[in-house]
Amino acid sequence: MNPILRNVLAVLAGATACIMLNGFLLGVMMQMITPPEGFDPNEISTYSLLQAKHLLSPFVAHAIPSLVGGFIAALIAVNRKMTVALVVGGLHFVGGVAAAFMIPAPTWFVVLDLTVAYLPMSWLGGRLAGGK
Repeated sequence: MNPILRNVLAVLAGATACIMLNGFLLGVMMQMITPPEGFDPNEISTYSLLQAKHLLSPFVAHAIPSLVGGFIAALIAVNRKMTVALVVGGLHFVGGVAAAFMIPAPTWFVVLDLTVAYLPMSWLGGRLAGGK
């Protein structure tokens, strides 16, 4: 198979795994750590009810999929494994930036999430898969 095509497919496979795992983890974690009484995700004024423990769910749902997506992409890639892993993390990061503008969250959480959960985790996934 053409190396460029295989690297593109690696990005698509990593990004697909990332998106699917993100939704799955968010659903599971939100059942484990239930929202506080009176919280309505459609009502911005109720976001102030959320505590740090409630923000663990989105953080994990961003960090773990970035790691796994980067790992999968780097495993499949022919060359430039780290670049391919970071492209997956970058795509996930773009979604995180969009979510940061749409979903009210404390500034400290947005900064932590955007700086730790996406590119560093996809970099780690790429390293674990043998990328340099």
